[in-house]
Amino acid sequence: MTEPTAPDADLLIIGGGLGGVAAALAALRRGRAVILTEETDWLGGQLTSQGVPPDEHPWIEQFGSTRSYRRLRDEIREHYRRWYPLTNTARTDPVLNPGLGKVSKLCHEPAVAASVIDALIAPFVASGRLRVLRESVPVAAESIDGVVRSVTIRDGTGATRALSAPFVLDATELGDLLPLAGVPYVTGFESRMQTGEPSAPETAQPDNVQAFSWVFAMGYDEHGDHTIERPVDYDYWRSYEPDFWHGPLLGLIAPDPRTLEPLERSFLPNAPVEGTVSADQSKDPGDRELWAFRRVLARATFEPGFLESDVTVVNWPMIDYLDGNLIDATSDARERHLEGSRSLSRSMLYWLQTEAPRGDGGRGWPGLHLRGDVLGTDDGLAKAPYIREGRRIRARYTVTEQDLSLAIRGDRGAVDYPDSVGIGMYRIDLHPSTGGDNYIDVASSPFQIPLGALIPERGGNLIAAGKNIGTTHITNGCYRLHPVEWNIGEAAGALAAFCLENDREPDEVHADSSLLRAFQTELELDGFELRWPEVKGF
Repeated sequence: MTEPTAPDADLLIIGGGLGGVAAALAALRRGRAVILTEETDWLGGQLTSQGVPPDEHPWIEQFGSTRSYRRLRDEIREHYRRWYPLTNTARTDPVLNPGLGKVSKLCHEPAVAASVIDALIAPFVASGRLRVLRESVPVAAESIDGVVRSVTIRDGTGATRALSAPFVLDATELGDLLPLAGVPYVTGFESRMQTGEPSAPETAQPDNVQAFSWVFAMGYDEHGDHTIERPVDYDYWRSYEPDFWHGPLLGLIAPDPRTLEPLERSFLPNAPVEGTVSADQSKDPGDRELWAFRRVLARATFEPGFLESDVTVVNWPMIDYLDGNLIDATSDARERHLEGSRSLSRSMLYWLQTEAPRGDGGRGWPGLHLRGDVLGTDDGLAKAPYIREGRRIRARYTVTEQDLSLAIRGDRGAVDYPDSVGIGMYRIDLHPSTGGDNYIDVASSPFQIPLGALIPERGGNLIAAGKNIGTTHITNGCYRLHPVEWNIGEAAGALAAFCLENDREPDEVHADSSLLRAFQTELELDGFELRWPEVKGF
């Protein structure tokens, strides 16, 4: 390939979420120079700036991730062992779960994950081989014949600069680089005719995407009154009632994702921890008791008196924003939707403080208070919205529902891709969408990540490195979770480094069986798992 004149680095990675961080580390381990940009001041995306504890499969402690993802998890646990006053039981627990949350076997503060990620990249920053440009977003790109020559970045001061590299990775949350670089992409629902998927609609719905959410964290002061000012839009959200919701959005009743029937959740601040918390969603979805669901700090984990209250993260269906999406929105519409999402989250907190039914017959928990410190903010909300779905490349291979649906594949398991660059597992879990659709929840089989899904159909030097790979709207529902996004990004960074080492294009590696096998061997030596042992889906 013809390289840009005087490149600024070997790899330019746009987006510092989990995929971007993993991509950078993979290339750096292979001796490459990297520029990594991030729109907030925290690296880590959904794990940190978006405030979402890891959603993972039930075997994550034994297998089913890359070695570097396992190191990330180990370092988060070690951070607590090194710096926090854990109980003896917690300190010696090899699978320490600081929050004893039910959504994950490792529920922790987003701020801790941000610190650990900074520690992981620190040696490369010190060496000069990694430059991290925080609070920076892409605003333009120059492409010639499918090759991205440069990307223009705007920083927090408004200043812009053009950056170039032989390979450019899009690891943004919404696939923001794709339209700038002229890379063909898909949004929203594909039609059943296009994909053959049983869960797809009859006609394509490109503007119909999964809701995004603005997460917040809170603790509880039994004797205090921390009621926030009544949100300006509270009456709007208090009366908001989607057709399929079985009641107001603000409440404790929401559809059961798997049955779609109305399900009333319980909520009890500082609910006592009873017995062992398994955090295995294949046995218990974990969302029946909302305080414990995404609890990130549990008093029971620490020495008596250390915490006055647990800390829990609110990422519940009741704060899913259904009034519009951010993809290809005008700047005015984007700001309106972002502020609408923030208003919905504040309204949910206000409802909990003033109207939520209590077991004693009373209403409201005024002692609930925001814990912005665990999210790195002053206002108590996460730094950025939690994005479930963005643009997806038109890829050399697109993963469809019939590749991994348990109902379709049965005992055969998911399709075995000869170009596998990793593995993942999660149910196809699609939240309610901006087009008025309820949950889509489909049991899946443990699956692989095909290399062809990371490479645009037309080839070139751009590689997808996050939720923007070649999935459909349906299969995005299981490829969007933390360990899969990390694996995708890590494979993308490794692919770019492999191409530089061998003077090849990504599509050449994909098409040439000997090159592909050499690349896969390198991945396996680097701690990638390319195929699953014998396990069943859920």
